[in-house]
Amino acid sequence: MPADFTHLHLHTLYSLLDGAIRLPDLMESCARTGMKSVAVTDHGNMFGVVNFYQEAKRAGVKPIIGFEAYVAGEKGMTNKEQRIGNHLVLLAMNDAGYRNLRYLSTKAFQEGFYYDPRVDKPLLRAHNEGIIALTACMAGAVPKAIRRGDMDEARRETRELKEIFGDRLYLEVQSNALKEQLPVNHGLCELSKDLQIPLVATADSHYVKREDAKAHEVLMAIASGRTFDDPRRLRHETEELYIKGPEEMASAAEATTGVGSEWREAVHNSSLIAQRCNVELDLVGKHLPKFQVPEGETLDSYIQRRAREGLDQRFTEIARTGRKIDADQYRERLERELSVITAMKFSGYFLIVHDFINWAKTHGVPVGPGRGSGAGSLVAYALRITDIDPLPYNLLFERFLNPERVSMPDFDVDFCQDRRAEVIDYVTQKYGRENVAQIITFGTMAAKAAVKDVGRAMDIPYGEVDRLAKLIPNTLGIELKDALEEAPQLKAAVNADENLKELMAVALRLEGLSRHASTHAAGVVISPRPLSEIVPLYKTNRDEITTQFDMNALERVGLLKMDFLGLTTLTVLHDTVRMVEQNRGVKLDIDNLTLKDEETYKLFSRADTTAIFQFESHGMRDILRRYQPTRIEDLTALNALYRPGPIQGGMIDDFIARKHGKKKVAYDLPELQEILEE
Repeated sequence: MPADFTHLHLHTLYSLLDGAIRLPDLMESCARTGMKSVAVTDHGNMFGVVNFYQEAKRAGVKPIIGFEAYVAGEKGMTNKEQRIGNHLVLLAMNDAGYRNLRYLSTKAFQEGFYYDPRVDKPLLRAHNEGIIALTACMAGAVPKAIRRGDMDEARRETRELKEIFGDRLYLEVQSNALKEQLPVNHGLCELSKDLQIPLVATADSHYVKREDAKAHEVLMAIASGRTFDDPRRLRHETEELYIKGPEEMASAAEATTGVGSEWREAVHNSSLIAQRCNVELDLVGKHLPKFQVPEGETLDSYIQRRAREGLDQRFTEIARTGRKIDADQYRERLERELSVITAMKFSGYFLIVHDFINWAKTHGVPVGPGRGSGAGSLVAYALRITDIDPLPYNLLFERFLNPERVSMPDFDVDFCQDRRAEVIDYVTQKYGRENVAQIITFGTMAAKAAVKDVGRAMDIPYGEVDRLAKLIPNTLGIELKDALEEAPQLKAAVNADENLKELMAVALRLEGLSRHASTHAAGVVISPRPLSEIVPLYKTNRDEITTQFDMNALERVGLLKMDFLGLTTLTVLHDTVRMVEQNRGVKLDIDNLTLKDEETYKLFSRADTTAIFQFESHGMRDILRRYQPTRIEDLTALNALYRPGPIQGGMIDDFIARKHGKKKVAYDLPELQEILEE
């Protein structure tokens, strides 16, 4: 019969630069070893909770949510004298526990941060309901006291933790081949007998397999900014911090654990704890902010009225240009879109976006005309969220919102770089400072960055590392394994030098891991109530409050995510219009420029597009020269095609060849011509 064991102390890539476990690899390990449940306890944060939860559910593994907290000393978490907090593993048993974990993690960043996000004992006393605590590794308060030989202090600390957590406290023993761990485990067994507190066995996993130990040590060297051979770098001095299987944990010998007959019970207790932990995340409900409509109106009635009035105003503007339209076709399209929007309960979303864009425009903040799939909405055009009439260009509303593919709508909204912050301030004041935050993002070790970081940590001469990095193709998003196949020179250079071969082996293991957390350039999230009641929050080194969940995770928990992108291009356009009027007395209407100016298309055909948004890259300029665009639809097509999939599939070359008659345009059926001609 297989041993009963659950990993309850484990660090993923979200323990930034101290965890090397990717979530798919974690699930593969659970499947390979037959583990039915697993916990993730990253250092001080809950960054990966939603991604971990979903990966586990998909794999048929029970997810246990937690984190390894840093507990400040006696002077509390506001004290800035004591840098190091004592480790304490916290696991959520139920919804109350998950709610308290979110609160503790948020407070640790917002109020307790000093080198690390810290909590303190008073905070734990007030917010421990539904939480199980493990005394952690040798950086925990109880193990530290035992290491010092101060069993009285260890007893005092253990009693204090028991006062807080009651029967939810476990003394954590580990099998990690560290000689210092043996007396610690022995002391923990003594405390267990004396104070009647159960033991639990953990592996404190930081990487997937034993052979990943070297790569993880390099990762820690990168984190500390030192070389691998520097005696002052962070290190673990063991190769045992990997994801061990249940049988391996159960059969660990007393010689490696310092624990006798109690070890098997400690291993079994891990599964008893797993049974006590039952948290189900709500990934169905929506948390949309409340938009205030006039008295007597509902969200649906108000958006319908505003959209119909707005469309009539657009008709007046279109008439001034002399363009002929079928008004009935527009009204029919508007009503169809409104029926979808109201049925999917997104009226409030459209009104919120309409409100802050309208505020920006009335306060002189330059706003983009619309970009992405949102430009396919006639309702958005009528509400002046966008300034692009979707009908002449056959833009599809269904790409933006489709009842058959229920997902949160997402307008890409561009603001003048210099005044973007004013719009965010307006939204913050309107919906409440606690209800609005920016969004976290994670910088990862991409192919070239991984090679350079590892080379630096392994103290390989910069010239050699730089030469190796330059042999990696500049293909967007390329991975090292693909680079080695695509670039024979890279493969030859690696095979010709043992140092470079080892560098590449380590870089392959570390590539894609999260390196640091920062603030998303555009993302803002708006909630109907304080965000900390829904997601844990983070505080950057610039004192910006962001969510601990990234954009994808926020969407999964049902929060409204907005893209407030600051574009220098809009600032340049705004300044240009102002200067033309100032210097030449000509007032340009930037929203109604002709789209048939030959000189403009000649400029694009020459690829004189430096500083032109989305047309200034080297690759795009090469395509412009080859294609020779002559109309706005050409530019639209090239913009759509200049993406990794079409580029790698050779679609751009085909498109250019057909433009110049070198390849025949053919349709499988004549009826497809009208649909596919563009």
